[in-house]
Amino acid sequence: MSKSAGTSNPEYVNARVRSRRAGLYEEDDYRKLVRMSPAEIARFMEESPAYETEINALGSRFSGVDLIEYALNASLAEDFEDILHWCEGELYGHVARYLRKFDAWNVKTVLRGIYADTEREAVADDLIRAGEFDDKLLDRLLDASAIDEAVEMLSGTVFGDSLAEALDDYESTGVLVPLENAVDRAYYDLLRTDDLTGEALAEYREFLEAEMDFRNAINALRLSRSGADLDPSEYFIEGGVLFTAAELSQLASNTDELVGRIRESRYGDRLSDALSELEDADSLIGFEHALEASLLEYADSLGLIHPLSVTPVVSYVLAKEREVDNIRAIARGKEAGLEPEEIEDELVIL
Repeated sequence: MSKSAGTSNPEYVNARVRSRRAGLYEEDDYRKLVRMSPAEIARFMEESPAYETEINALGSRFSGVDLIEYALNASLAEDFEDILHWCEGELYGHVARYLRKFDAWNVKTVLRGIYADTEREAVADDLIRAGEFDDKLLDRLLDASAIDEAVEMLSGTVFGDSLAEALDDYESTGVLVPLENAVDRAYYDLLRTDDLTGEALAEYREFLEAEMDFRNAINALRLSRSGADLDPSEYFIEGGVLFTAAELSQLASNTDELVGRIRESRYGDRLSDALSELEDADSLIGFEHALEASLLEYADSLGLIHPLSVTPVVSYVLAKEREVDNIRAIARGKEAGLEPEEIEDELVIL
């Protein structure tokens, strides 16, 4: 029987997720980590139930930053495989579709690697094998030597049509934004086809609308700062509630007005602290980090409203992602010789 058939079990799954959420690192842990060497970070991770198995399994083959990287990716994939294993019925379908965000991540990571002529192994290290793409397809993508070759390999996937349509814009502008946006559009189109009716799914639908709104904001800012002659309205992702395509084109060049629009929206009351961080962000990366923190805070607040929906699971997925990204940023920062204060600026912490 398909896991998507039968009765949903949100009570059981959310109880398991709450237990794992309690084990995530807190701000004090990150303060310790930024003052450790990579070897010390690995030992610290080994003392955590979330990473103990992976560190021990990989420790004989890798060390330092490599050990941390591989352990993080293995833990992330194992964590989300566990969640899918716990889910049944309608809940399984919603969670499985949401986790295809890692397929989207992997496609964009491969495209960026080809674009920047990055070593295959470095690109492979950044892949998160937690979506539906199997290792065979991911390895073929890693072997691609050109953007159009990778796009052709993806022709039979959910991203194929969108990428094919965006290829001309990429070739005429020389920037990746059209292709990255095409991946985002295909992913969110998949989520928008989900049946999100009923009280239990109202908060999840609201969260997805927020995620699309924030993704539109980030994409518009990237376009406006790319220098390419591209209209942000042409890369608008349908499904959000905060902007129209035309409005976003106007706001893309004015960060203050963009933040003001978010503050005046339905998100404002729940995101007062996060929006202050947005206003203080002095770079595109800082702005993106602040938006990621805002989205996580918003998901947490919605999960409290309706704890027996899919939203607490999605909130945990975001929180686990942020933990992995933070630890990776710390390890890479230490390897690059950055000061603790510089590394802390790269972290997303609520």
